Order: sequence, then structure tokens, then C-alpha cells
Amino acid sequence: MAEPPRPPPSLTSLCIDDLTRHLLSGDDYVVQDIYELPSHLLDELISRLPPIALYNFNLHMPFQDLNKEDFPHDDSTNNKRKRSSAWNLNTAWQKLFTLRWPNIINQIQPTDWQQTYWESHLQNCLDEAAEIALITSFKGSIGDIQISEQKYSKYSKLSYHCLQFASHVRCLRLQNVLCTAETTRLLRECKLQSLVLRCIRSKEQVDGLCKLITQHSRTLTSLEFIHCTVYVDFINAILDSVGIKGVPKHGIQHLSIVSSSFGKCTVSLPSGLESFLSSARSLCSLKLFDNRLGRNFAKALFVTLLEASSGISVLDLSENEIAGCLSYFNRRLSCGSHLSVGIGKSLQLLRVLNLRGNNLRKDDAENLGYALAYMPNLEDLDISDNSIGDDGIRHLTPYFAGTSQTCSRLACLNLESCHLSAEGVNHLLPTLNGPLKSLSIAENYLGSKVAGALGRFLSTPIEVVDVSGIDLRPSGFQELHNTIQELQNMLLIKEDLKLVKINISKNRGGIETARFLSKLLSDAPQLVDVNAASNCMPIESLPIISSALKSAKGNIQRLDLTGHQWDYKPEHASLHTEFVHNGKPILILPPSSVIAAPLDHDP
Repeated sequence: MAEPPRPPPSLTSLCIDDLTRHLLSGDDYVVQDIYELPSHLLDELISRLPPIALYNFNLHMPFQDLNKEDFPHDDSTNNKRKRSSAWNLNTAWQKLFTLRWPNIINQIQPTDWQQTYWESHLQNCLDEAAEIALITSFKGSIGDIQISEQKYSKYSKLSYHCLQFASHVRCLRLQNVLCTAETTRLLRECKLQSLVLRCIRSKEQVDGLCKLITQHSRTLTSLEFIHCTVYVDFINAILDSVGIKGVPKHGIQHLSIVSSSFGKCTVSLPSGLESFLSSARSLCSLKLFDNRLGRNFAKALFVTLLEASSGISVLDLSENEIAGCLSYFNRRLSCGSHLSVGIGKSLQLLRVLNLRGNNLRKDDAENLGYALAYMPNLEDLDISDNSIGDDGIRHLTPYFAGTSQTCSRLACLNLESCHLSAEGVNHLLPTLNGPLKSLSIAENYLGSKVAGALGRFLSTPIEVVDVSGIDLRPSGFQELHNTIQELQNMLLIKEDLKLVKINISKNRGGIETARFLSKLLSDAPQLVDVNAASNCMPIESLPIISSALKSAKGNIQRLDLTGHQWDYKPEHASLHTEFVHNGKPILILPPSSVIAAPLDHDP
């Protein structure tokens, strides 16, 4: 059966299509007349314009900069100006962004959607150009690279998009192949604030990058290098280029060098980096993550920071090889070089220190205790994935407890995978009675012997706790439940628990996990996120958990129960729709065991 004929387009629709074509071509003599249309037609036109047409409409508005004083007797002009403010152009740009990038629309909340649209568009164009330029057979000009999905030939080249839309760009990611003098010219209209560089390795790429950084040195505040080869001349040249001629300091606030090879640079601090840190009055964060930095490099870095006057608040040296570098602080204090005005100013402002995965041991933990004397404002300390053991923790306990000579403001402490035992943790937990808000003791083999101390710890103002993979087992969860109940019966817990987020996954707790969850949901009204995955819970746990959710006082948003093999029954079918927060299911359930364990003949 043939489909019924479509109704012919309306005259309004035909006119809008014609106006759209003129806006795409940029016909000035027609574009200027568009703004004389009635408001309802302009609103419909704006809602149907494609990006470049809407850009031209936005660009050519003749009255966007006019003041009433300029035309005191021209009511029509004033009416147009008032009408223009009512056009919801920002909403039109948001709609276009949503259509093109639906997967990331919920991750951003910009105030200027046009700026966000063209910044994302140009990033896509540069990514596409980089893929083409990386082909070994490519010999042409980067600006002449053809951008796909362009219907009009005048918009087909990368150079058009760079020169037309670069003024909207604040943040960019560039592959090494685009670090050329030509790209610098193409991006001259950018107002670059943040620049992420990948795989910079050759001198030619460094030279091109230096030109780009120098060109935007007055606006750049953030530099990040990923998978680069950071030889001495590289780091010296790059960091020299951030300087502004005639100004003794630079404006970089964030410097990150991630998963890169420093080579011989690890023997000592490159002069460029030392100079950069010495003139880094604006520097807020320094991240040198996963670069295999050596002990001497890290030691020289700390010495430089002790003498510099930057406002650094975040220092990330995780995933390196810096064991032994902190002995400098031990020797310094042993020689009587105590804190004084102006000494260690940069470290005194430090709020976040990440030393994860640096092969630190007991002696390093002891030296860290001396170093912490120079960091009185430290709020977040991550020393996870280091074999410091119970002895190492004992050296740090006075600082955690606030009983050292330096007052502790620590709010977040990560001790994951530190080779701790139940004995060490049982000694540590009672001392953590200060401003601590977040603690991780995950992936330490502690067993159920830690459950009593942990239950008492949960009654403190702690908000975020990670105890995944500590092998609590059913007896541990049962003791957790009983300890909290006993404290309540003795009136030692007079208020609700303050927990906001807890991870109890991978503890083989069985059905006792569900009973403990029921207790938490009842006594922690601020709890929003629970990870209880992989706890060997039987499906009989579901009624206990669902009953607790129904009677919970709080506003739980996410409860992860994955990592179990369950055969669901018909009464379980409504769980996804019964417990919902902001349109999303609260319960993150595993697939049925039939799906989770496919038969051998399944593909």
C-alpha cells in the first residue's frame, strides 16, 4: 500500500529555507533585512538554523552594540534592540550542541553555548586533521586538509574553521603532528587558556609548540603533556617559552607532565623546570604523574619548592620511583634547620599531596613525618600502594592524630594497599578523631579482627569510607552491625551516622552484607552512594535490601550490587523501576546467572 502524499511545505517554511541558504552563503544584502522580520518569524528561523547559518545570524546583528544614547529618538531601533535581547540564541546553541554531542551534554554547564559549540567543533576538526596528517604518505599543508561532512566547498578546509571560529577557543588538545609553525598561524585568533599536548618527541615539534605557547603566553594558565619524551632541551625550551617578555614571572597556574619519559632528566632537576618553579608566583598545581622520576629528581624538586615562593596547593608525584628522597627533611631538621618565616613557603600552602605507588617503605614514612612539618595546611594525603606497613603508619600517627608539633588539618587520607595488618589499623583508627572526612584502607588484608574498631570509627563524623577488599567476611559484617547497635544502646551514638559514601565491595560477606546495609540505610540519612559489589551475596539478600530502601530515612542515589550471579524471580522484575533517583535506577544489579555465564556454544 502506497504511503499517502506528504502535504506541500508552507510558505513560511519555504521562506525560512531560502533565508537559511542566504545565511549560509553570507549574502550581506539579504542578511541585514532578516532582522526586520516579526519576532515570531525570527524565533522560528533561529530554532531551525544550522550552526554556520546561526553563526552568521549572530555575527551580523547590526544593533548588538548600540546604546540608547546613540539613537534617542529612533523608537524602531530601540524596539529592535529590546527584541534582540529576547531572542534566545543561547538556547538555540544549546540545542545544536545537544544534537551533535548528546553523550556529553550532561557533563557540562557553560554559560555561553555558542563558545562551547565552536570550541568543541574546532577540537573535532583538529582531531580529524591529526589523523590524516599522521599518515606517513601525507605531504601537504595542514590548513588544506579537508574536513568531512561539509556540504559547502568554502567550508571544507581546516584553515577556514580555524580562522573563522578560533576566537571562541579557550581550551585545546593537540597531537604532536599539529605542533608546527603553520598551526600557530591558524590558531592566532584563539584566546588559549588551557593546552593539552600528546606525544611530543622531536625537536621540530618542540620548536612548533614553543611558537604556539609564546603566541598565547599572556592568556595561558594550564599546560599538560601526555606521553611525551621530556629530554633536557625539551623541558627547558618549553618552559622558557611561557615567560612574558619584560615580566619576571609567568602566569601558568597548572602544569602536568603525565606518563612521559624524562630520560636523563631524572638525575637532577632540569634548569628550565627549576627556573619555572622559581618564577611561579601563580602556580597552583604541579602534577608529575607516572614519569619514573628518580630519587635525586624528587629531592631537587622539594629543595626548590622549599626556596620558591609559589602558591602551589596541589603536588602529585604518584607512580614514580622516588623512595629515599624525603630523607632530606630528616637531615634538615636534625641539623637544627627548623621552620622559619619565608622557608618552605610553597610547601606551607600545600593542600593536596599524592605519593601513590612510589615504592615507599617504613623509613620513607618516617621521613614523610618530618616533611609534613613543612605542610601545616595539608588536607589531602594519598600514600596508597606503598609498602609502608604498620611500622610506617606508627611514624605518621602523631600527625594524623594532631599530636605532633604541627597542627593537622587532614580531611582525606588514602592508605589503600599499604601492607597494613588488623593490629596496625586497630591502633590507627581510634586516633583519627580530628577533621578527617574521608578514609581509605582498601586492599589491605585485615580480616574480621578490624570490624570492632571500624564500627566505632563509623560513629565519628567521617563521611567517605573505602574498606573494599579487606576480607571482612560474614563475621566481620555481623560485628560491624553489632558494634554500631551497642554504641547506640549505650547512648554513645546520639545522632545519625554522617556517612555520605561507602565502599564495602569484595569482602565475601554473604547475606550478612545485606543485613549490615539495612542498618546503614536506616542510620545514615545522608548516605547517597554505596558499593557492595562482589560480596558473595545470595539472591535472598534482595528482599532485605529492598525492604531497607523502602523504609530508609535518607536519599540513597546509587547502590551497586554487581558481581553476583543471581537467577531472578518474577517478583524481582520491578526493582529497576521501583527504586529510582532523577530518572535513573538506584539499584545497579548484575545480570542473571544465565547471562553472566554463557554456554560454551554461545558466541
